[in-house]
Amino acid sequence: MKGKLIFLISGAGLIIAVASAYIYSIEHKALPPAFNPASDPFGKGIYANGIIESYQTNGENINIYPEVSGTVRQILVSEGQRVHRGDPLLVIDDTVQAATAEQQKSQADAALALLEELKAQPRKENLKVSEAQVELAKANQKNAQDQLDKQNKSYELDSKSISKDALDNAINAEKVARANLDVAIKQYELTKAGAWVYDIKNQEKQYEALLKAFTASSALLDKYTVRAPVDGVVLSINAAVGGYISSQGIYDAYTQGSDPSIVMGSPQDELGVRCYIDEILVHRLPADAQMHAQMFIRGTNVNIPLQYVRVQPYVSPKIELSDQRLERVDVRVLPVIFKFEKPKDINLYPGQLVDVYIGEK
Repeated sequence: MKGKLIFLISGAGLIIAVASAYIYSIEHKALPPAFNPASDPFGKGIYANGIIESYQTNGENINIYPEVSGTVRQILVSEGQRVHRGDPLLVIDDTVQAATAEQQKSQADAALALLEELKAQPRKENLKVSEAQVELAKANQKNAQDQLDKQNKSYELDSKSISKDALDNAINAEKVARANLDVAIKQYELTKAGAWVYDIKNQEKQYEALLKAFTASSALLDKYTVRAPVDGVVLSINAAVGGYISSQGIYDAYTQGSDPSIVMGSPQDELGVRCYIDEILVHRLPADAQMHAQMFIRGTNVNIPLQYVRVQPYVSPKIELSDQRLERVDVRVLPVIFKFEKPKDINLYPGQLVDVYIGEK
């Protein structure tokens, strides 16, 4: 009985083995690829990695950094929005700078008021006071002179009628009264002349210095509103309300590096493609007039002809696409820039990687 059971199990195993061999020997038709890989349309074309960017005559994208540091108080635009030159993009908290500018404005206003006061001298009220002081001094001098004349006449009639000491006092009192009159007259002339020209010039310079300080503070205050430098499209906003930004950029928690606060591009009727040619292939590049290229969109069967723009004549280390230096050898590439009209039937964005073949027309 036991041997019969073993025979049955062995037979079942043999049948399963034969069935499995038959099933796995059947050839299944391969599925067609979701898209065709990029192929060389030129026969001897040069392959290059490319990155789409906003088309500009110089540079890549427009990286915007604020000229001042602070906390972002308000963001006035959104990604993908078209803006015009001078449009405000974001506002940085300007509380301290606004107070500083207001203080310097008050100081400049005070200096101007003092300058106008100096130029308006003499004040009529002050001049009248000086005139009254002159009249008082004249009256005192006249009184002292009359007393002296009486003393002299009495002394001439009878030398014993007054003492020598009394006569000397009368003489001295008249001299003092005459000196006071001279001082009053000179004080009147000084008041009538108004402010000294050097005092006015000194106050003018102080006012100019304070006004320039206020102008500089106002200009700096305007920097707390970041504006669009050109007409274009907002591609990326890396700042956030409440976040801290500086002229060095904004801290990126993912890459632990510094990013521009806002990235802008030119109006996207046309896009650019920056291709990186390995230095060992640079000698195979066609002449500018003969250069032609096709761009293949990854994940699709779409290819787009490119128009040659320029070669950036500087071979640099191959770190542009990743922004990191990972190669163990010094691999260098030459940037070549093309452009194309943005198609309406497919979505393409700056920063997108593409495959490019470069050949001759």
